[in-house]
Amino acid sequence: MGKTAFIFPGQGSQTVGMMKEFYDNYAVVRDIFKSADEALGFSITDMCFTGPEDQLRLTFNTQPAILTASVAAAEVLKEHGIVPDVAAGHSLGEYSALVIAGALSFSDAVRIVRKRGQFMQEAVPVGEGSMAAVMGMNDSNDIVAICKKVEAETGKEVQAVNFNCPGQVVIAGAAAAVDKAVEELKAAGAKRAVLLPVSAPFHSSLMSPAAARLAEEFKTISFNDAKIPVVANVTAEEVTKAVDIESLLVKQDASPVLWENSVNYMINNGVNCFVEVGPGKVLSGFNKKIAKELTSLNVEDNASLEKTLAYFKEVR
Repeated sequence: MGKTAFIFPGQGSQTVGMMKEFYDNYAVVRDIFKSADEALGFSITDMCFTGPEDQLRLTFNTQPAILTASVAAAEVLKEHGIVPDVAAGHSLGEYSALVIAGALSFSDAVRIVRKRGQFMQEAVPVGEGSMAAVMGMNDSNDIVAICKKVEAETGKEVQAVNFNCPGQVVIAGAAAAVDKAVEELKAAGAKRAVLLPVSAPFHSSLMSPAAARLAEEFKTISFNDAKIPVVANVTAEEVTKAVDIESLLVKQDASPVLWENSVNYMINNGVNCFVEVGPGKVLSGFNKKIAKELTSLNVEDNASLEKTLAYFKEVR
């Protein structure tokens, strides 16, 4: 049997009511939500289960909410004897992966990602930055080149920031430059290029002030060596040493997410089963486009858990 990877979602996967079934059925999940409430000083539990949705969508709420939900789902799997050989997460999800790998304590992580959300939002005033998903361009190098051309013409930042899967790359930067890049990408053959409903240009160079503030915040917490390898967004390679984990997390805010390369790295290192742990199936969708033959499972509620447990019972 090949290796199993746990992969953890980023922002955009949140829904009001996420993990409520697990909360009702597992004491370990109730403990995690209680720890999150205590670490944050308010009830993220109430926000996850009852909303309102517009509050849950604010990045400094979204980030601790998804982290809490994802770690809770991983603990449910652990109760059933299922643990990963390797972990990775998309953007915010990397923090969930690091908690599961023992590199960060949950209470530190939940506090840090709330600050991360705050710093990211404050780096660029609302409305001044944007992001767009570019679909149907076969060569991501063409997207990078067009973004560079628009930067040179406008004097404003726009960069390819999420390399998600073949045919899907996200760009981000100053709103005017993103708009111009969208037009040029469509002219160059992109099937679709659509603005995303986000409040900041995540992972672009405009996030450098947020990364600098995060580096200061990291001095208040401790990082440990990871017990299992975590594949980092910034390098698409595994990392286990505490000092490397910290420096890569600082870079991550203002660097592209190399998701497609990360998944290929895990496949090349013997992973044949990916379990998306936490709300939604966004990463499973990417992974099917990266490698159709993979086993892609997810765990976010009782139904998806049963399906995943049935798979592991069969292959063990």
